[in-house]
Amino acid sequence: MNTHYTPTAKGLHWLMALVIFGLLALGFYMSDLPLSPEKLQLYSWHKWAGVSVFVLVWLRLVWRITHRPPPYPTSMTAAQKTLAHAGHFALYALMIAIPLSGWLMSSAKGVQTVWFGVLPLPDLLGRDKALGKQLAELHWALNIGLLVLVGVHAAAALMHHVVRKDDILCRMLPARRNSTS
Repeated sequence: MNTHYTPTAKGLHWLMALVIFGLLALGFYMSDLPLSPEKLQLYSWHKWAGVSVFVLVWLRLVWRITHRPPPYPTSMTAAQKTLAHAGHFALYALMIAIPLSGWLMSSAKGVQTVWFGVLPLPDLLGRDKALGKQLAELHWALNIGLLVLVGVHAAAALMHHVVRKDDILCRMLPARRNSTS
């Protein structure tokens, strides 16, 4: 039985982790900048990268549905497995909700989202300044939730590796190769 994720699953996992960390850093950085052409350019890049995450998460979900992940170690209790499943579900939900909340926020603020600077996406809502402000707060809160959940996710993987000494962490590391795709 294969205990490692496929190379595609590993690649999508680490690509999304890299892009999401970049988006979080960019989002925190640009939110405090004074209005300028640089800030507007950063917002544009943030938005098209967010749309890219939104597309990638759906590809990742299709891959996960069509390629079963490896089973958890038998040393994990039923409660631990349930928590792991709930954590993964929450991560996927946030990877969908955060870009969607950003798109909704941009629509409500009357600022169209343009993917890669060339493909204008339809506004999902009419212009509504008050709703735009509420969606900005939601977008911020969801991102804080993601940061906390990613921290718990990483801590759990490290706990498995260092304390329990099982292969939970190793089976997702990019350097690890398996014989099947």
